[in-house]
Amino acid sequence: MPSAAVCGYAGKILRVDLTTERITEEALDEATLRKWVGGVGLGAKYLYGEVPPEAKWNDPENRLIVASGPLGGTMVGGTGLVSFSTKGILTGGATSTQANGFLGAFMKTSGFDAVVFQGIAKRWLYLYIHDATAELRDARHLLGKNTWDTEDSIRQELGFAEQRMSVFCIGPAGENLVKFAGIFGDKDHAAGHNGIGAVMGVKKLKAICAPLGATPIRVAHPRKLLAAIENIWREVQAHEGSRRIFNLGTGGSYQTGEERVALGTLPVKNYLTNLYPEAPLMTCQYVREHWHAVPRPCWACGSRHCHMVTITDGPYRGMKVEEPEYEMFAAMGSLVGNTDPVETLVLANLMTLLGLEGNEAGFLIAMLIELYEKGCLTKEDTEGLELNWGNTAAIRTLLERMARREGAFADMLAEGIKHAAEQLGPEAKACGVYTVKGHAPRGHDHRGMWREMFDTSTADVGTYESGYLGPQDPDTYGLKDRFSPEEVSTHVARAKGRRQFEDVLGSCSFCTRARLATVVEAFNLVTGWNFTVKEAQDVGYRVSNTMRAFNLKHGVPIDREQPSPRWSSAPTDGPAKGITIAPHWEAMLDIYYREMGWDRATGKPLPETLRSLGLDSIARDLWT
Repeated sequence: MPSAAVCGYAGKILRVDLTTERITEEALDEATLRKWVGGVGLGAKYLYGEVPPEAKWNDPENRLIVASGPLGGTMVGGTGLVSFSTKGILTGGATSTQANGFLGAFMKTSGFDAVVFQGIAKRWLYLYIHDATAELRDARHLLGKNTWDTEDSIRQELGFAEQRMSVFCIGPAGENLVKFAGIFGDKDHAAGHNGIGAVMGVKKLKAICAPLGATPIRVAHPRKLLAAIENIWREVQAHEGSRRIFNLGTGGSYQTGEERVALGTLPVKNYLTNLYPEAPLMTCQYVREHWHAVPRPCWACGSRHCHMVTITDGPYRGMKVEEPEYEMFAAMGSLVGNTDPVETLVLANLMTLLGLEGNEAGFLIAMLIELYEKGCLTKEDTEGLELNWGNTAAIRTLLERMARREGAFADMLAEGIKHAAEQLGPEAKACGVYTVKGHAPRGHDHRGMWREMFDTSTADVGTYESGYLGPQDPDTYGLKDRFSPEEVSTHVARAKGRRQFEDVLGSCSFCTRARLATVVEAFNLVTGWNFTVKEAQDVGYRVSNTMRAFNLKHGVPIDREQPSPRWSSAPTDGPAKGITIAPHWEAMLDIYYREMGWDRATGKPLPETLRSLGLDSIARDLWT
């Protein structure tokens, strides 16, 4: 069956050779789509098939895959999501990171399911997708602009209003190849992990943009899909945690207020304490009550996450910023000892403008402040900055310097937290929070959240890979005891199929926090297929095992699947006081490898595991 007949898809990808500035189109056949579906699935396919092991992140042979999925551009909530995949910087391995907004929907309505970038341009360019075609345009006039100004300039140049065109771009951090630069779009949506913005920067690609196009997204059963969307919404609203996130965003009190403190999972002063009485100030409720907040939802999304905030008092009066999500509240609030919510808003927004991934920046600055407070760093070392807890003026200056690599100190920090810890000596290695693979985790105190610490350390995509699947979903394995070594390691393995399946669909996981069977029903109604829950999970495991195989071929050793000493230490206070995952780590790896069907000695997926997922060629690659 020709790809054009497959509902839910445009049926084509763009291949962009930046070296030659040549753009070609390729058809996607139905067999490929059923095997990889979309999103990170297409990312895994092209990464494994086209990036040779000897290619580094900055090699012309590295690929950057930007992909939507079959739900993208439909009326399923949050289906403007887009997935970015590449060979990342900090780990030297596979990377996949998703961003919400509009690009996934607009790219599909402009005629394409995905874009595969290769090569390195000779001049700065941006890609303009429109009317079932695409063109590369000169971007040299955009150099040095922050992400918001870049967006506005491109829309003005092409004659589109803000809500009619999606622009994703890099800021000064990506241009200067900061190794934790991200890709930002539609003002505050971020694809941030594993230096993906620097990959875009080394390719001299400033931006990707697409307007809302005229290509219809064909749905196999549109009327039945409306009922399925209603079912998803009801199930999201039926679960208290999902309902609160739907109504408040991740920056609501569920994530950062008293409940988060009560669990011991709010990161405070580089993990030196779990006590932070100012937590209720760092919430979207506080922001919306004290300043002027206007909703800015993503494509087809009814949740109340995204708001544009105008600060109405104080020294920043009149400034417009995006309301932070939880991780940015944490990064520029509790983690760095800041107790002023308006400063948190301004600093979080500054990281977006500069194009810095906020989790890495937060943990890096927190480590530096602890070293400065201990006397391990001096004002001379920091090139004049007094890095004390809560010194937001110094933090602001440091963010600016790192994004532009201004000065030897900031240039060294721009290489990432693990590199900085190794350069700064034993005290830094002892107190830095990072994976031994090379990147910082998301902004939590994972000593009270073992599943995400274990997941992030063992994942093969440059960030966490399994997510949390609660006991409300009988299709998956729910986690009941967050401090059970056996249950946590088993959960991470069993949840992987669900989470990776979500990331192939082109939909926001917060909008599809329903039972997997309900989500699969919507997927089938869009495509006209008849996937079972097991087949959907197999897609997720196929992606995960392919990324694992990519990392093994590219020399990412399994002995790096470890947390840094501070990250896995025992809290000195709070509800998780004295509890540590460290003594259980090797036993948890034993369980995890067994559950995944991987060889414990080498980390390789076993031949029978790969063959069961239709990955026979990868089995031959790894085991001959």
